[in-house]
Amino acid sequence: MIKVFVNEKQYEFSEGVTLDDIKQKFKPTADLVILNGFPISVDNLSQKVLEGDRIVLIKKGEIPSEDELETLMVARHTPGVHKKIKNSSVGIAGLGGLGSNVAIALARVGIGKLVLVDFDVVEPSNLNRQHYFLRHIGLFKTEVMKQMIYEINPYVNVVVHTIKVDETNIAELFSDIDILVEAFDTDIAKRMLIENFQKIYPKKSIISASGVAGYYSSNTIRVRKITPYFYVVGDEEHSAMQGVGLMSPRVGIVAHMQANMVLRVIMSEDKP
Repeated sequence: MIKVFVNEKQYEFSEGVTLDDIKQKFKPTADLVILNGFPISVDNLSQKVLEGDRIVLIKKGEIPSEDELETLMVARHTPGVHKKIKNSSVGIAGLGGLGSNVAIALARVGIGKLVLVDFDVVEPSNLNRQHYFLRHIGLFKTEVMKQMIYEINPYVNVVVHTIKVDETNIAELFSDIDILVEAFDTDIAKRMLIENFQKIYPKKSIISASGVAGYYSSNTIRVRKITPYFYVVGDEEHSAMQGVGLMSPRVGIVAHMQANMVLRVIMSEDKP
């Protein structure tokens, strides 16, 4: 017997089994057969499979089942890590340059639940740094982001609120989350959210951002732990102003560092 991975799940087969045998057993309608990372032409499906081979069967345009996608994610993250990510809930306040990129990053790792809050629509000026496309102009960011996440991982539980966050609705909006990502544009809005969230949920982590503008060295961007449950990502210096705009590379770096900090908190790499 030989052990072979099919769509990242391990199976045992008799020696002499061919690629075509496996295709017919698991997915006869597959359009593509990938063997150890390389596409195999239909003329070569008679070749024998070897111990440890990794085979991926793909039907073009077909959405994997939840179990199938789960197996793929577990293989990439390892079981213990993926279980913690899958059982976590994250809120994102603001879906601009930071929030839209954080949401996509967390969706790709298979976060269990995302609560997305924003009241704005996609504008042409957003496209230089925010994770939207021309076809989205004029649409609510919440609805666009929900659809995009569905196209990445339809099994993430996405809850959207197309509303402006203020002191009166913070408690209700973010009652069911473990971690909050602050992704607002203005200092006033940031301060309002951080101060009120900490008062209402003193034991829930909040990951903020400050100093993301320009094209300064990425080496100046850091994560600073302000309190056991409050983190700030950025250089904490460069705000948008004349000659110093908000640009995709640096905004994206900060957004992904925020997303990574979410994972670190989930995995207890940075304990309170």
